[in-house]
Amino acid sequence: MDNEAVPIRFDTKIAVLLRDDLPVWQRLNVTAFLVSGLAATKPELVGEPYEDADGTQYLPMFRQPVLVFEGSKEFMSVAHGRALSREIPVSVFTSDLFATGNDRDNRAAVRAVSQDQLDLVGLALHGPKNAVDKILKGSRMHP
Repeated sequence: MDNEAVPIRFDTKIAVLLRDDLPVWQRLNVTAFLVSGLAATKPELVGEPYEDADGTQYLPMFRQPVLVFEGSKEFMSVAHGRALSREIPVSVFTSDLFATGNDRDNRAAVRAVSQDQLDLVGLALHGPKNAVDKILKGSRMHP
């Protein structure tokens, strides 16, 4: 069997956890912001640029799927704590960020709140599959 026919398996997982009470537009916005943190700090997650049959170049994307989950407000804190205790890098999006309009204000809004008081609406993480699965245990796949 040639390499092109062998299925690609990943021993890591990219996952986004969204709070289940967000409107759809916020879910999309939060997901986009969260995964940008992974791409920025883990360049090995990004594949090669794309090209169509006409030779038009397109930007590269993640090499592996991004799985999106949802959970309650309470579960967001549980998952956050699990990720931190397992030392899995995580990007966070808090409800306060919906009221800001730039990166500086976003970072200041997160910095102003202690870790256990963050009003989390989204998390993104990348790590070994089993660790990510344990962190997200109790959540459900986003519909």
